[in-house]
Amino acid sequence: MKTLFTTFSVAILVFYSFTLFAQTPEEKLEKMGLKIPEVGQPIANYVKWKQVGNLLYLAGSGPKIYGKVGADLSVEQGYEAARATGLEIIAVLKAATGDLSRIKQFVKVLGMVNATPEFTAQPAVINGFSDLMVEVFGEKGKHARSAVGVGSLPNNMAVEIEVIVELEN
Repeated sequence: MKTLFTTFSVAILVFYSFTLFAQTPEEKLEKMGLKIPEVGQPIANYVKWKQVGNLLYLAGSGPKIYGKVGADLSVEQGYEAARATGLEIIAVLKAATGDLSRIKQFVKVLGMVNATPEFTAQPAVINGFSDLMVEVFGEKGKHARSAVGVGSLPNNMAVEIEVIVELEN
């Protein structure tokens, strides 16, 4: 009986520890020293997001970092471009949901890297985005993903990323 009581007590303590120290995505961003940028206007005839049921589809976003990875930019600079794009995507998610805690999970990510034909480290570049999502959203930030190289992107931006997330009901 004492062992059962001790196990039960430990379980309650663990539950309350997680509850007390759980942080919202916004709190995590603040603790990381990151600011959510303003959401800009689309550069063409489209919308930044579209909700269908409990799925939220985001249009492609890119950073204010320009050039081809493998020629103008290193893998590390591409990684930083993908991370900057991640902050822009978080801004769109916040505008679309009003509360980042409404995100149940990231479902699918398509990362496009503006790269030279011989460049093959697209996954290492798009990790800049993926790593940030896991840092901010924890397990909910893990996603299925494609990382591809393309010959050009709008305005010569280094990366473009589109996302599908599932929202809480």
